[in-house]
Amino acid sequence: MTRLVYILAASHSGSTLLSMLLGAHPQIATIGEMSLSPKAMGDLDRYRCSCGDLIRRCRFWEQVREGMASRGFAFDLANVGTDYRSVKSRYAQRLLGPLHRGRFLESLRDTALSMCPTWRTQLSEIHRRNAALASTILELRRAQVIVDSSKTGVRLKYLLRNPGLDVKVIHLIRDGRAVALTYMDPAGFADARDPARRGGGMGSDRRSERFSIARAAYEWRRCVEEAENVLRSLPASQWTAIHYEEYCLEPQATLRRLQEFLGVEPGSQPREFRAVEQHVVGNGMRLDSAAGIQLDERWREKLTEQELRTFNGVAGEMNRRYGCG
Repeated sequence: MTRLVYILAASHSGSTLLSMLLGAHPQIATIGEMSLSPKAMGDLDRYRCSCGDLIRRCRFWEQVREGMASRGFAFDLANVGTDYRSVKSRYAQRLLGPLHRGRFLESLRDTALSMCPTWRTQLSEIHRRNAALASTILELRRAQVIVDSSKTGVRLKYLLRNPGLDVKVIHLIRDGRAVALTYMDPAGFADARDPARRGGGMGSDRRSERFSIARAAYEWRRCVEEAENVLRSLPASQWTAIHYEEYCLEPQATLRRLQEFLGVEPGSQPREFRAVEQHVVGNGMRLDSAAGIQLDERWREKLTEQELRTFNGVAGEMNRRYGCG
């Protein structure tokens, strides 16, 4: 079985940065979000790999295509087939849309999906594609463990059922007020520092994605609730939790703990993670050139008193439960 570690988190919690920090270890590989959603990447002819090349011209991704072909799978970035929601049935897609809602409602989802012949047929195919992609990347990077930073609980639910994968989970938590700010202005607070590199390297203000503070707080709270619902079904040995603020302030100690959890040799990686060639998709910070790890707490200056009160009313209790605020 291929060893995979899944970063479970709300969007904009620092999962791309964490995956790149882990991927700088010689025994760990990552491409960021293994769901490889074409919708999330946008125009693939203009989307840039973290190495800086246009993703369709990147030699690494050509090698991935060749490796997948050797395993019997056609590989096209426009239709990778590793996203469990990519099943070709609108009925199944609607059922797969909601976040993980606990054991009882998930059993209802499973029952409803079992009535869909397309889902029953394609689920095993998606399982095999995920396992094949993981093993292809590990072979190319000569590594032992692959990191998937796709974040969502529903994807994790099905990866845990994948017979070709041995899955461990990192629950990544970031102060909900910081995450709320990123939902309110993703271009300014959850993308590359250089405006020209935002939107996958194409430049974008991402105005259509902006949330109100109330919706942003609710989104963060629901994502944390989803993570809790998934983790309740796992033994303690299969998952661990860390805070974004923790690995920014003490990266070496945090990474060493995670390396021990993953069963790789602790400490065998350069201090500068950007010195290691990586080919990552996901958050625009992967295209930044800044060398160090910087704790981003701009929410302290940017959120107004009224916005903070609104956040506290929606998600303050949960934020405090995780030691934030």
